[in-house]
Amino acid sequence: MKISVRAFASYREAIGQRLIPLDIAFGSTPAQVWDVLRARYPRLGTLPTPFAYAVNDEYVPPDTILRERDELVLVPPVSGGGDVDLVEGPIDITALLDRAKHPQAGAMVVFFGTVRDNRQGRRVHHLEYEAYQKVALREMERVANEASRRWPILRIAMTHRLGKLAVGDVSVAIAVSSPHRKDAFEAGKFAIDALKQTVPIWKKEVWEGGEAWVGSEPER
Repeated sequence: MKISVRAFASYREAIGQRLIPLDIAFGSTPAQVWDVLRARYPRLGTLPTPFAYAVNDEYVPPDTILRERDELVLVPPVSGGGDVDLVEGPIDITALLDRAKHPQAGAMVVFFGTVRDNRQGRRVHHLEYEAYQKVALREMERVANEASRRWPILRIAMTHRLGKLAVGDVSVAIAVSSPHRKDAFEAGKFAIDALKQTVPIWKKEVWEGGEAWVGSEPER
């Protein structure tokens, strides 16, 4: 089955041309085509997975079945895309700010999530964070790229800490720079809300006399 693949930016440079014809097996998906291309063009192997795929100018999921004469577009992470990280020790706040700085920025908004000493009337002793790290990093990148797509931000950096955290420790830090503060505030709020909702990072609360994974407490 014959399709065409259109590439932009770093993908175009790695392939060596903007539009290429490609023979693929019937039933192939964009994600499978990406694997084929990475095998054919080794420089693609050093680049991040596409932020999105489009078929005939419409965004599609990576498992969409391609058809004869489709044009598949590989969409690299956008220029304002995120710098994301998971760490086992204390978050380096200075490094986070450096990652988000930009000479065109008129504003930088920073959010810190910290461990508080109580929840639902119980005195918290410490927290433990665990992550499905490969997927968590990929999902954090997706959140950062989505923020960059929605708002004209310049850079966004996100770091989440794993392991055991004491009361007062910073568990997550997000920094967003943009020309104007309104966009930085809105993008930062979106990022922390989306991170809490979709990124596979789990939190165990340990308090005096017990412990529980938040969101997985036994039903009463």
